[in-house]
Amino acid sequence: MTIIEIENNLNNLISNFNKESFIFDLLLAYGTPKSTIKRLIGSDHDKLDTNGELIFRKKLFFKVASKNLHSVIDELKTQKEVTKHSPRFIIVTDFETLLAYDTKTSDSLDTELLNIVNHYDFFLPLAGMEKANFQDENPADVRASIKMAKLYDELQKNNKFESKEDIHSLNVFLTRLLFCYFAEDTNIFEENLFTYSISSHTLPDGSDVNNYMERLFSIFNTPTDKREKNTPEYLQKFPYVNGGLFKDVVKVPTFTTKSRNILIEVGQLKWSEINPDIFGSMIQAVVTSDHRGNMGMHYTSVPNIMKVIEPLFLDELYLEFEKAYENKSKLQMLLNRLAKIKIFDPACGSGNFLIIAYKKLRQLEMSIMQRIDSLSKEKTFQFSEIKLTQFYGIELDDFAHEVAMLSLWLAEHQMNLEFYKAFGRTSPSLPLQNGGNIVHGNATRLDWEEVCPKNEQDEIYILGNPPYLGAKLQNKIQKDDMKFVFDAIKGFNNLDYISCWFYKGAKYIKNFNSKYAFVTTTSICQGEQVAIIWSLIFNEDLEIDFAYQSFKWANNAKANAGVIVSIIGISNKLSKMKYLFQSNIKKEVKNINAYLLNASNIIVEKRNKALSNFPKMSFGNMPNDGGGLILTEEEKNILLELNSETEIIIRELTGSSEFIRGTKRWCLWINDENLTKFKDIPFVKNRIEITKQHRLNSKDTGAQRLSSRPHQFRDI
Repeated sequence: MTIIEIENNLNNLISNFNKESFIFDLLLAYGTPKSTIKRLIGSDHDKLDTNGELIFRKKLFFKVASKNLHSVIDELKTQKEVTKHSPRFIIVTDFETLLAYDTKTSDSLDTELLNIVNHYDFFLPLAGMEKANFQDENPADVRASIKMAKLYDELQKNNKFESKEDIHSLNVFLTRLLFCYFAEDTNIFEENLFTYSISSHTLPDGSDVNNYMERLFSIFNTPTDKREKNTPEYLQKFPYVNGGLFKDVVKVPTFTTKSRNILIEVGQLKWSEINPDIFGSMIQAVVTSDHRGNMGMHYTSVPNIMKVIEPLFLDELYLEFEKAYENKSKLQMLLNRLAKIKIFDPACGSGNFLIIAYKKLRQLEMSIMQRIDSLSKEKTFQFSEIKLTQFYGIELDDFAHEVAMLSLWLAEHQMNLEFYKAFGRTSPSLPLQNGGNIVHGNATRLDWEEVCPKNEQDEIYILGNPPYLGAKLQNKIQKDDMKFVFDAIKGFNNLDYISCWFYKGAKYIKNFNSKYAFVTTTSICQGEQVAIIWSLIFNEDLEIDFAYQSFKWANNAKANAGVIVSIIGISNKLSKMKYLFQSNIKKEVKNINAYLLNASNIIVEKRNKALSNFPKMSFGNMPNDGGGLILTEEEKNILLELNSETEIIIRELTGSSEFIRGTKRWCLWINDENLTKFKDIPFVKNRIEITKQHRLNSKDTGAQRLSSRPHQFRDI
């Protein structure tokens, strides 16, 4: 369900307001199935006819009250009769005012009931869209994400984005839109120039917005002295931008009255408060349905990025700064060094690692310049020598590739403003210069040296957070990628997908002034993968320069919150101490081996016979059920709503995936004694039948025999 649909549903609820059905209409508005509503109306929980209460387990507790609403809701928050049902929301109303309390986030809502549509986002968890955590995330970022999602939903209703060309045009349009919003709030354009122009010079029905935008984008791509003489004054006010962002002519989507209004609403946000570091990831979620559930907050946090950047190159640069602190010529040499460093992310996504690396280098450069000024009789009047052309990336996703370049442009503008505050001078923001060397392509197939050439004086740092996929989770394209990278290397099909980046990185940095560090799954440092991948890396005469042992990757994306990772830095062999990070403690060690231990490079090879006398472990707990016996959290809750007694046949199912990702699954666990009691419940009966048919259709005769007991896993 989209935000636009929810808003429309709430508007219909208000237009056809009915006290008797209000709470059910509210649930329907957020996508609760009609069958569930029907069960609620007919269940014992429906007490609306007696004392105006409704209990919907795990979802909400609703109460009608005639007076003292605030006192009533305060009592309900701690009342055992309410809390035992674990409702996400407690709602109290007299049908004029509505009070609501979110038991998970402790957020409160106090509004006129008929104004509920303006607070649609409060109840988004009912539709499976978790509200962002404002403690971790900038509220302005969240608001922008929600508004942009609304605009995208509305555009989708009136446009078809099917072909690659259509989708690419949409991606380019959205990145240009972001630039314009940011530009009018950060002194690149006149204040509010873009939004005011749309509001004042397009028709209210939105029919000419696309033509206006196409003309405006052409203006951005044309120097002021080369524009047509009859260009209207209101378009002449816009500066020349270019830099590649407006170079190509792309189709602009068709607008309606509603989408034009949303376009203007988005422009009224305070975009100067929105952090360009997370632009890409924030807006990526707008156009990626599987990310929409968390409203766009899917970016790698700065503290996590710093865990890669600092030990890879930043700590050493600051140490050099400290050593050169009293020597102007050495400080100048360090400035010259910064201007030659290249940063390369071969899985750059929307550019988070590149942006933070750029900002940190600019901040160091400013500190060095300030120190040079303090040692000089006269100010040096230098400008920044760190250019976006020093930053390289590869990204498979077209939209992320476009936004990475945009985010780098905006980060440059942000740092130019910081430079101006410090020195009273800066390079002009417009026209835009090259937005970094970000290539749209498959990093496993491309020649990294063609993307980021190695020149004699270069100092290159490769970094990032490549895709993790385990050997059994790779699709055909990814398996082909693995074959392309590791062809003729025995056992490569047992490696995680991320091993492609480690191997290609090793080939790239060998015998060159370069290092790399990647965030990675811990599994490449465990079991049989170690002998395959680390033998290849160590054979290139490389070593582990630093490493973070396993820790929880505290991302702002809910789905990734429990991922356990390591960070591993690789360099050519150096006669210096290595650094091993354990639980935020930095240890100086002589060597870090493939298991991320302070020990020699011993690798345990795969063997067919156990070293011990323990019996052989051949396989674990396999369902072989076609998904019939496995339940998601939502399916488990539905079953419990239908029949609370089924709790005794539901078990939590925990495998390696759940440990690594921090996710939860459940299963039906039915012994022969319970089968008679529960087999005729429609939900259970259907799941058993799915399992039976899956086994009957199997080519494996063993699986076919198992169809006689489809209520149980294959192996128990």
